[in-house]
Amino acid sequence: MSPTVTDVELTKNSGTQDGDGPPLVDPDELEREAALSQLFDRQYTSMLRLATLLGADDPENIVAEAYYQVYRKWRKLRDAGASEAYLRAVVCNLTRMRIRHLQVVRKHVEAPPVDAVASAESSALLHEDQRALISALNRLPRRQREALVLRHWLGLKEQEIAQAMGISCGSVKTHTARGVAALTQAMEARR
Repeated sequence: MSPTVTDVELTKNSGTQDGDGPPLVDPDELEREAALSQLFDRQYTSMLRLATLLGADDPENIVAEAYYQVYRKWRKLRDAGASEAYLRAVVCNLTRMRIRHLQVVRKHVEAPPVDAVASAESSALLHEDQRALISALNRLPRRQREALVLRHWLGLKEQEIAQAMGISCGSVKTHTARGVAALTQAMEARR
């Protein structure tokens, strides 16, 4: 039985077929939800194990993202049986991408200098210097402080800082230079 114009109008206006009952639900949507639920019950543990064995640092998030991808592409899958293979492929691809991302990040992170064990006196001075630096940083104007934190603590490039702050690259250079000058002056005044 095909819906009439009145049924379609009622559905659009009230979210229900007759205005009183529960909202209409697409049977295909119910079928998709049930199939995904079964897929989750059957495959979650093995997909989690797969992501872990492939070297994922956060396998739960990778598997969750994989299920989301399957959910989005469900209508394009040939049949429900293809969903397991697709899920497995997505977990593999997401894990590979995550590992590549981590490798790139690790290449660009500066290794901290290897120091000998510091004496108690130098540790106390270091902590005092850190407190003074943070105090001086907090006294800077907001834009200078943001530019310095994004550049030196997060290690972002000028273009990334400009996008994050919503300013031009030239402004980033200006704020960074002025911030460094102000911090240098504040730290030298302490000595």
